[in-house]
Amino acid sequence: MSTAALPAPVPAMPLMTAEEFLAQYGDESGVELIKGRVVRDPMPGGKHGEVCMAAGFIIREFVKQHGLGRVMSNDTLIRTTDAPASFRGADVCFISYSRLPKDKETPSGPVPSPDLVVEVRSPTDRINKLTAKAAEYLEAGVAVVVVLIPETQSAAIFRPDSLPVQLAADAELTLPDLLPGFSVPVRKFFE
Repeated sequence: MSTAALPAPVPAMPLMTAEEFLAQYGDESGVELIKGRVVRDPMPGGKHGEVCMAAGFIIREFVKQHGLGRVMSNDTLIRTTDAPASFRGADVCFISYSRLPKDKETPSGPVPSPDLVVEVRSPTDRINKLTAKAAEYLEAGVAVVVVLIPETQSAAIFRPDSLPVQLAADAELTLPDLLPGFSVPVRKFFE
């Protein structure tokens, strides 16, 4: 009886550092660094972009009207962990002037941990992936993560130390601790 030798295991690729990631991919959309590994997501398509734009517009209008801070979109890089390094690309985020003062310039690279992150479920996103991403943002100091789900025109609100709150299309989305007075029917994000 002969014994065939098993092929030698392929050595794991070394983890990428934050500096290496930013130098190589810092200006690309759709690329994240997750626990030292580069992850590319497929382009999510028109509906995703439409919902991101609606969310950014709705939140920005309120934030600017009340002089509360900055609203950003388009995969704004947020550092979520240090070792191994992770950078996530937020669909929409709000950073209050208390976190990034009005007289300071908005960084061209990664931004400070936002107060609010809005993620829009892409056609390829699994719920467990979005839940893990929301938890990662919360661990990084984000106060609230809102996940918008186009298929059901619903939202899930994640906060530290509590279960997510599910909101149907006819429910009012309010964020009194971050955006006092903000109230919008969830369906507005999908119109």
